[in-house]
Amino acid sequence: MDWRGFAQQMASFARDLLAQESVNGTLERITGSAKELLEGCDAAGILILSGRRVQSLAPTDQVVVESDALQERVGEGPCFDAARTAQGHRQFRIADFDDEARRWPQYVPEARKLKLGSMMGFLLFTDDEELGALNLYSYRPGAFTEADETAGWLLASHAAVAFSSARTHAQLQEAIGTRHTIGEAMGILMGSHRLTEDQAFATLRRYSQDNNVKLRDLAARVCELGGLP
Repeated sequence: MDWRGFAQQMASFARDLLAQESVNGTLERITGSAKELLEGCDAAGILILSGRRVQSLAPTDQVVVESDALQERVGEGPCFDAARTAQGHRQFRIADFDDEARRWPQYVPEARKLKLGSMMGFLLFTDDEELGALNLYSYRPGAFTEADETAGWLLASHAAVAFSSARTHAQLQEAIGTRHTIGEAMGILMGSHRLTEDQAFATLRRYSQDNNVKLRDLAARVCELGGLP
């Protein structure tokens, strides 16, 4: 591993992550960069685990989706272990899938049918939250070395911070948009029914509760119709 060259690539990677304009753009840059930065990485993806349900984010190749779906179906696998931090480790490296048949007896034989040879995975986390697992695949056994694992850990550390920041920004933008829409809806009710600001908001909230409609969805509907549905 040319660590000086890798450091320069990581610096460029960090700048690229900050330049992305959406959460999806950030995630796609993370998985795409994994293939670019780590020799031997044939596919990459981010797995989100909720209970036993799996979501595949920004997969670079179909084999990532198939591997994630397989682990969901059989209820075991390395990505599950990485995402379940209470039971697993924050990172792992599988030198050869053939050597792991006893560890994941249902997953490994099916993974070999996908022609997977070796793999690495890293929990994406910050001090405040755990975000899922970044998983890197190779079709060749023994593709990932100890140095590759260190490089992958560095990449995942940058990725976790960028992922968390992008998600926070998206949530903030959504909150700002929601507040604007609610304000516009209140203005419509105030003008059409001669209500005060407090009365208009109380009307929206009461309608929302009585009809089991989210406040932001109701506000959007009011703006569209020019009044309450």
